Amino acid sequence: MHLIIPKDYDPKLSVKETQQAIRYIRETFQEEFGKQLNLSRLSAPMFVEKKTGLNDNLNGIEKPVSFTMQDMGDETIEIVHSLAKWKRVALKRYGFDMHEGLYTNMNAIRKDEDLDNYHSAYVDQWDWEKVIAKDERNVQTLEDTVKTIFKVIKHMEHEVWYKFPKAVHHLPDEIHFITTQELEDMYPDMTPRERENAICKKLGCVFLMQIGWKLNSGKRHDGRAPDYDDWKLNGDILFWYEPLDQAIEISSMGIRVDADSMKAQLKDADAEDRLSLPYHKMILDASVPYTIGGGIGQSRLCMLLLGKAHVGEVQAALWPQAMIDKCEANNIHLL
Repeated sequence: MHLIIPKDYDPKLSVKETQQAIRYIRETFQEEFGKQLNLSRLSAPMFVEKKTGLNDNLNGIEKPVSFTMQDMGDETIEIVHSLAKWKRVALKRYGFDMHEGLYTNMNAIRKDEDLDNYHSAYVDQWDWEKVIAKDERNVQTLEDTVKTIFKVIKHMEHEVWYKFPKAVHHLPDEIHFITTQELEDMYPDMTPRERENAICKKLGCVFLMQIGWKLNSGKRHDGRAPDYDDWKLNGDILFWYEPLDQAIEISSMGIRVDADSMKAQLKDADAEDRLSLPYHKMILDASVPYTIGGGIGQSRLCMLLLGKAHVGEVQAALWPQAMIDKCEANNIHLL
């Protein structure tokens, strides 16, 4: 457990007012976000069969919550970590056309998460995916999409300011693009997390690109599952967050793997055994569309726009009693 307590913290809104703001942000953002990216809302599963290979392996360390079902024999069922792979298959299954896409209200359990101000075992995010052409698998497509998402987030700042003027947290006016290698070159003696904090404090908001491959130092900036994002065409949207004096990640996204990039990344991750799974076979024979997609944290976005000190102020989850007590003593009211 790691906890930051801001000095003289003022939540500005009561718990009841915060709940009203959460509802407003979620409803307004998803409508505008779907419109700007041409996405339709779709219902999505909370669990999948392990044998399909559809679950998100995250960093490859976290173990999903699993169980069996009465009518499913001995099949292992897993609570999703995210819908990164499921969405791409859904675009094919439901017949989405070029430049059309979907978004879902995704709920997940990540039981191995380290709990802190930003991280909970309960994940709620807008998971989205959009069909693109093969020749659109490039940096320009990625950056154009990031700019659109940033524009919608900035628009939400103004919406929240209009409805809850005393609570809104003001955001920078521009997003900057930088690769993990450029960041390592700038701050070679820092850890990856320290680099993110340094660049976000300097620029306000960045899209940190190319996460997954080893850098020139021989170390990775961060782990990424090898079978959905193309590690050369992905990244995180990060904001400098003054209330906690550190960066906050709002979205992880990217252009998805094709057969060549998936094979290379699976080899690097020593996970080539996955090539025999149904999802991976679909990538190899190009029977699913080329896509771009990602996840946008719902509670994280509410936290950012309302200037909250802890994600538990905008999300009902489980927390250690010591964390609850310390937060309550410092005017941080966890739901």
